[in-house]
Amino acid sequence: MDTQRRQHRLGLYPVIEPYRTGMLDVGEGHHIYYEESGRGDGLPVIALHGGPGGGAAPSMRRFFNPELYRIIVFDQRGCGRSRPFSEVRANDTGRLVSDIEALRDALGVERWVVFGGSWGATLALAYARACPQQVMAMVLRGVFACTQAEIDWFYRSGANRIFPDAWQNLTGRLSAAEREDVLKAYHDRVMRASPQERRADALAWARWENALISLVPDADASNPEPRRADALARMETHYFIHNGFLERDGVLIEDTAHLAGIPGQIVQGRYDMVTPARTAWLLANSWKNAALEIVPDAGHAAGEPGIVDALVRATDRFAAELG
Repeated sequence: MDTQRRQHRLGLYPVIEPYRTGMLDVGEGHHIYYEESGRGDGLPVIALHGGPGGGAAPSMRRFFNPELYRIIVFDQRGCGRSRPFSEVRANDTGRLVSDIEALRDALGVERWVVFGGSWGATLALAYARACPQQVMAMVLRGVFACTQAEIDWFYRSGANRIFPDAWQNLTGRLSAAEREDVLKAYHDRVMRASPQERRADALAWARWENALISLVPDADASNPEPRRADALARMETHYFIHNGFLERDGVLIEDTAHLAGIPGQIVQGRYDMVTPARTAWLLANSWKNAALEIVPDAGHAAGEPGIVDALVRATDRFAAELG
């Protein structure tokens, strides 16, 4: 990015409200919340939130020009406004991919742009493997392939060396035996039947992630919302202890032949402590139809100015090319 672009970054599009919301029955007792905003006959885009378990924020609508895009957002199983809340049963990556396809069919979309960051990028890559013909283009941020190396970086040895104070806050509540495998220890704790029993552990789990997510200090990082923290802790430990329910480690960045016909834009913060840049680099080197932009003054959060600028430029470009 040149100096002039740093000084004149693009911001998010104005706040908009959905023109339609609904609940889709995807079976096995799960109902997922979805919404549509922007232009009803515009270029369809599906925006995939992070976590897993994070839920869709209203700000996700604002990465797209509402005069050009038909913006579709949904809460994945077990989180946000989907029901049952914080439920890990019948909840895995294959089912989430099937939910995306069920939503596409229900909304009458033939093909769409797929947009996702962090776990949303994981899910976008898994969806593109299963349904490449339905993907017009992809915009990915903070790429996470759910490999054992990435999980170990964040929950065993890596990020804790840079944030030892935040790590102490996460692990200080554990026994010496539990500290040998922090992910498993928290998984066992937050799978308790009672939300009241697991609340303190869920909040501690969320605070660790919040402390590392952005280069810009966030006053709310140490005070996560308890309900959201519960879904985040349960979904993340559930998915990560099972390596994302993928058939083998590294498959999303090694098996990329199906991406050859899909144009893509990868946006990565240089100082991303949650999903370090190596994964985005590896993906870009095997996905020849994608461009990688490493934002020099950003971490992991989607709302950092340099990340917003790069993502909005990407969605504007695809609107011009595909719209």
